[in-house]
Amino acid sequence: MNTKLIIVEGLPGFGKSTIAQLILEILIEMNIESQLFKEGNLAHPADYDGVAYFTKSEFEGLLSSTEDFREILNGQVAKQGNDYFLPYRKIEIELGIKFPDALLSEILKQDIYELPLDQNRELITDKWGRFTESALNNQKVYIFECCLIQNPVTVGMIKYDAPKEKTKNYVMSLAKTIACLNPLLIYLEQNDLEFSFNKAVMERPKEWSEGFINYYTTQGYGKEHGYSGLDGTIQVLKARAELENEILDRIEIGNVKFNNSSYNFDKCRSELINIIKSHLAG
Repeated sequence: MNTKLIIVEGLPGFGKSTIAQLILEILIEMNIESQLFKEGNLAHPADYDGVAYFTKSEFEGLLSSTEDFREILNGQVAKQGNDYFLPYRKIEIELGIKFPDALLSEILKQDIYELPLDQNRELITDKWGRFTESALNNQKVYIFECCLIQNPVTVGMIKYDAPKEKTKNYVMSLAKTIACLNPLLIYLEQNDLEFSFNKAVMERPKEWSEGFINYYTTQGYGKEHGYSGLDGTIQVLKARAELENEILDRIEIGNVKFNNSSYNFDKCRSELINIIKSHLAG
């Protein structure tokens, strides 16, 4: 078994979580040690969620701005030389800490996905590199729900409206980093993007859809093109799908497009088994 990583990508509402879970079950049935990391996992080995980045001097400045939370912040921050990583969301959830609005605002400004694109890319690429080194030393197969394509495209295109080539190169550099893991990228497609996204909006909490629409239309690409509301968000998603397909045409790791429009569990399962076995045999 020389494949160490399977990645499931696709637009919101296309079934990434369901398919990723199904892949885990298939691998377990094949007696392959596996571990699934879904989107938003606070302990993700190759990505950051709810983590703020500071230099040593910036973190010391943050500490000097609060007395009540200084000990907590200092005890939870992860230090790598002059780089300080504060898992603020983990602190809130696991320790039940509620930061004052002013302090939280300062922390959120340093969230890794709020940093300038070049700095974000440097930090994310470094973490993917450290994950790759670790994964090479064990027999486990990791399953990631998105983050190889989705997150760079989100920060590059959606947030900053960066040139296409810059966003493409971001993803390509990550793909090059993980190539030694013989990864398999499964990209989910749907026949009707608008239907699938509207379905997700109806099924998920209102807070999710409002936050998603706001993010997609008030900055970067959406703002530049004057998009607004649900209809504008769908236009941004169509542009994102176009860019992601251009990336798939160039990416130099094993990948397959998987049409999930039927929502037929048994059909999906059978097709996934064939895809996985084919990749392992190759």
